[in-house]
Amino acid sequence: MHLTFKVSKRITEFLGEETLMEEKSLIKLWNKNRTQIIQAQVAPALVLIAIVALAAIGSFESASDGAKYLAIGVAAVTGILATISQYAAVREGEALIVDLRKVQNPSALGAKIAESRGLVSLSAIAIIGFDIAIFALVVWAVLGA
Repeated sequence: MHLTFKVSKRITEFLGEETLMEEKSLIKLWNKNRTQIIQAQVAPALVLIAIVALAAIGSFESASDGAKYLAIGVAAVTGILATISQYAAVREGEALIVDLRKVQNPSALGAKIAESRGLVSLSAIAIIGFDIAIFALVVWAVLGA
């Protein structure tokens, strides 16, 4: 692996330019990152559904403190792990946008993705903001007012 890196680096130095991925490969990575963000939302959504259902039927009113804290802990850990995955995908998407901007004569799709840096950055902020709000609502639903 180290030898491969050295050879690749020497070729790049010899050519005097960066080796860029093709547009199709970049768009494929873009779609993979989007799918990763969507899939990362499944487990927390299922946990939230369970907590909302239990709160709606009043299960937490008679539950022990330990059970309540466990529910909050499971929601927190599931949410944090999903957030880490989503945030990593967003950061990779931002780097991918930089690479897509370097493609000469991009397709309409490639150009549109390359223009979406602001929206991708906004989604990173929204992920964190919504996570904090949802967690506060979970705590409220489990512990009560």
